[in-house]
Amino acid sequence: MKLTAMAASKASLVFLLWLAGPAWADDIRVITSGGFTAAYQQLVPLYEAATQDRVITAYGASMGNAPDSIPSRLARGETFDVVILADSGLEKLVSEGKVAAGSRVDLARSLIGMSVRKGTPKPDISTVEGLRQTLLNAKSIVYSASASGTYLSNELFQRLGVADQIKDKAHKIYSERVGAVLARGDAEIGFQQVSELLPFKELDFVGPLPAELQQSVFFSAGMVAGRQTAAASRFVRFLASPAAASIVQTTGLEAVATPLPAPAPPALGQASKQ
Repeated sequence: MKLTAMAASKASLVFLLWLAGPAWADDIRVITSGGFTAAYQQLVPLYEAATQDRVITAYGASMGNAPDSIPSRLARGETFDVVILADSGLEKLVSEGKVAAGSRVDLARSLIGMSVRKGTPKPDISTVEGLRQTLLNAKSIVYSASASGTYLSNELFQRLGVADQIKDKAHKIYSERVGAVLARGDAEIGFQQVSELLPFKELDFVGPLPAELQQSVFFSAGMVAGRQTAAASRFVRFLASPAAASIVQTTGLEAVATPLPAPAPPALGQASKQ
């Protein structure tokens, strides 16, 4: 049975109180990519309330040369303790010496999906041929400039044999979410990590890519080289914990850890103790 968001939050807070012990009140500087953002924004307030640590957050794409992407910001020398991004992007930062080797912690698995504006037709993309025809029939297509979009433009469109036919109507989106472009009516269909599409209430989520075409991406945390602090390690441990997994599951991601079970209701006739 899925936990409600409130039960998940309570479970997380219980775990934090056990983890925290005395309050530390350290600053932790984090930069995270969009795929983990919905879960992250629910988890951080719980962590801060229980530990008194202060989490200072920035956002950027997992890869690419946009000025606000995670690789670009690290290359400029911006200071962070923890990075959270697609696993391929994290491994590249490790190879460049920007993220400490051996510090990778997988937090969640993500799938690529498609959305359209509410009130517009929802094409069937549940099969390979259905997705192919959807791409050919669409008047305009947008996709992320980060990990999911790199896979679509470099691999998937070629595998489907549509790369040449759609090249003039398919556009990579930099420095904003695909959902925002769709919500403005600037494109007909859009692709991104499911967890990045679901928060847009102006959109209808059509579904994930067919299983045989799906790219399964891990969102992983790593500690910036030279910044491996106890506070950063403590925060990453929480994000990867079973209590955090209870919330991660509600945001369109598949948690790596097994979520905590829902709290048992009080026995009949017993007053709840507060």
